[in-house]
Amino acid sequence: MRNKLNTIMTGLPEGMPVTSARLASAGVYPSLAARYVKSGWLKPLARGIYQRVGDALELYPTLRLLEAMAPGLHVGGKSALDWYGIRHYVYQRPILLLYGWNAFRLPAWFTERFPARYRRKRLFDETPEAMLGVTPYHDRADGPMVAGPERALLELLSEVGVHQPLEEARQLTESTYTLRHDEVTRLLVACRSVKTVRLALSLGREFGLPWVEKLDPTKLRVGSASRWVARSKEGLLVLRP
Repeated sequence: MRNKLNTIMTGLPEGMPVTSARLASAGVYPSLAARYVKSGWLKPLARGIYQRVGDALELYPTLRLLEAMAPGLHVGGKSALDWYGIRHYVYQRPILLLYGWNAFRLPAWFTERFPARYRRKRLFDETPEAMLGVTPYHDRADGPMVAGPERALLELLSEVGVHQPLEEARQLTESTYTLRHDEVTRLLVACRSVKTVRLALSLGREFGLPWVEKLDPTKLRVGSASRWVARSKEGLLVLRP
């Protein structure tokens, strides 16, 4: 009986939880799974999700499991920038920022091991099956989905005045000298948020970043000719077209 469980777990990426559906596909139905739990071989994490006793969950494969639960889920914003080495300072225990298409609550068994926050965000003209600028980390087939640095910057800027302090966003934007112009253009054209587009243009011009030089604002959603004004904890945020 234990050999059967070992065979199932061997087929999973190391450190990934196993679902009841995966167990059932290998002939381990609920009654047998309950016996594994009683025998101390499986530990239930939540209904229908187990961890093999003695194995430690690892972030990347566990994120792959969550991706199957939440359409469009990916590492984004400030966390994705950090993964690419674009950071303001090093956190002692960073909060992982995850984004997705629908409302979703991260399971407690995940956040207890990996401090994280999830945000539903529909920032671009796209579908959850074809997210713009989101690929497996380092292009590995088994890597978790992560926003490229260009998308991550726009996700960060979209949260200025809400979750994200402006000054930190300015300092991070100043470090995006090497962003790909074509990718920034593609994402800005598809961006639904006037605030995000204007803020990207404003900061890009302020720091003289190469990726902003060839942008054509007439092709972007910059809104009307009037100023965009919002109040935040840092005061008024005023953005011109």
